[in-house]
Amino acid sequence: MKLLRLFALLAATAVPALAADKNFDAWADALTAEIMRTNPTAATATQFFSGPEQDALDRQLTPITKAYRAARVAKAKAALAEIARFDRARLDPEQRISAAVIEWSLQGSVDSEPFADFNFIFSQFGGLQVSLVNFLSQTHPIRHQRDIENYLARLELVAPQMDEGIAQAKDAATRGFLMPDFITKSALGQFERFLADPPAKNVLVASLDERAGKLQEVTAEARVAFVAAAEKTVAGQIIPAFRRAQALLQDQLPHTTSDAGLWRLPGGDKAYANSLRRFTTTNMTPDEVHALGLTEVTRIEAQMDGLLKQLGYAEGSINARMEKLNLSLQPAAEPEPRAGLIKRYEDLLADALKRSEAVFDLRPKAPCVVKREPPFTEKTAAAHYTGPAKDGSRPGIFWAPLPGPTFKIVSMRTLVYHEAIPGHHFQIALQRETASLPRYRRDGIFGGGSAYAEGWALYAEQLATENNWYEGDPVGLLGQLDAELFRARRLVVDTGLHNKKWTRQQVIDYGIPASEAERYVVFAGQACAYKVGQLKILALRARAQQALGAKFSIKEFHNVFLQSGNLPLAVLETVIDGWIAATQARPVVAAKH
Repeated sequence: MKLLRLFALLAATAVPALAADKNFDAWADALTAEIMRTNPTAATATQFFSGPEQDALDRQLTPITKAYRAARVAKAKAALAEIARFDRARLDPEQRISAAVIEWSLQGSVDSEPFADFNFIFSQFGGLQVSLVNFLSQTHPIRHQRDIENYLARLELVAPQMDEGIAQAKDAATRGFLMPDFITKSALGQFERFLADPPAKNVLVASLDERAGKLQEVTAEARVAFVAAAEKTVAGQIIPAFRRAQALLQDQLPHTTSDAGLWRLPGGDKAYANSLRRFTTTNMTPDEVHALGLTEVTRIEAQMDGLLKQLGYAEGSINARMEKLNLSLQPAAEPEPRAGLIKRYEDLLADALKRSEAVFDLRPKAPCVVKREPPFTEKTAAAHYTGPAKDGSRPGIFWAPLPGPTFKIVSMRTLVYHEAIPGHHFQIALQRETASLPRYRRDGIFGGGSAYAEGWALYAEQLATENNWYEGDPVGLLGQLDAELFRARRLVVDTGLHNKKWTRQQVIDYGIPASEAERYVVFAGQACAYKVGQLKILALRARAQQALGAKFSIKEFHNVFLQSGNLPLAVLETVIDGWIAATQARPVVAAKH
């Protein structure tokens, strides 16, 4: 569905308010439940159901078979036909937004299915060998003994799913779908790290042992038995399956090339256009995105040049000068610095929470903590955030990779503002806590794409600058600008890779770290969401400020944004315009003296 159609779908917001259509709510809730019953990993992550139904799903893994994908697409097509029967003019405003989000999400499933081969099964960034391990060791809850039993049941399903992935990777290769050589080598490095430890120390065993040790109801004897069972499954089934996948990639490596972009694959131009559309939630062309990136890079580099000169870094490229600055800030090698860096992140997080009071009157009830990225994925992972569990068993978590030997000190503050407070933690945790949203929007079952979420996180970085959070800290301010420059460069290099036949080395030469360059190769289009989303949020805020004048409240603007849930940008624009109109209609309240 073209995004312009969303405006037509939502145009009915001008119609006088009607009572909610209970038929629509019932249909949407039933559709959501049906979808979640077929997606056990998502049902576990959200704890969508309760009682025996949730317990049964907590023992399963979401299938990855072609038959499963075909059934999912068939259901999406049927649901699109069903939602088209609802008269949008008879829905209340919130239902119209929900209808637009559901339709956008369903259409995305249909539009993306022809490009399934482009989602490499064993990529280094979210491949099966990563997603299965992270889901089990981080997301699967261990709150009581039954959770451990369910965990062990899921472990039994890992090897069969890895073998299904191997079969699909072999099939895709017959049609020319091979990962680039450098991506294959990165993935092989992950397999080597996963297989390096003996079964007793494997992450799938060690993480269970650690978490089970925190449960009072589990006796020491029972814990030993559970861990032994996990070790047996890992040794007898999972490690051999991982070795089979490793052998496949080793066999494929001689047949791979260094060509990086989607252009190299059959139908790559259409696949990339679809990825850009889904991640940015716009109809921007690759050339338009590329040009926007070049403009933003020039603007931000000019600001950084002035600050660097003030600090005495006048010679060399922006990247070279930032590298010198960062090297001057490195912690001592002894004692081991990572614990100290995590403590610094924790202090910055506490400081950000306090500072946020000035521009937010809604903040999540769920806490946010910092954890180091596990060693298995640390070398290839980007910093990221995972949301809190609704039952309070898991806080929001900012995962900080610290592979070393050098660390990105200049950007530590900005990374906290992006990944945690007031970035992803405020956006995701508040969405989940907003009771006025339908369940499927609170839990992000039908989401609005990356531009909303990543745009918000990048907006949060700039918000800190606007509110003097970097006062007296020019290095921190340079870190913010460097992070924004990084997102602007992404527009250039992502389109460069997939549309203009850039090489991996060209991306690195443009100022992008190798691990990030490799991320864009296998996650085409996603890196463009940040800047496109941020600029749209800033434009909508400026529109509201101009239209409302003295009636504009930054706290209210943030409330409207954060309590709407993840939306495509076109739908977000309609929501903000509706808030502007409603605020304009409110009488001005005279200040009391």
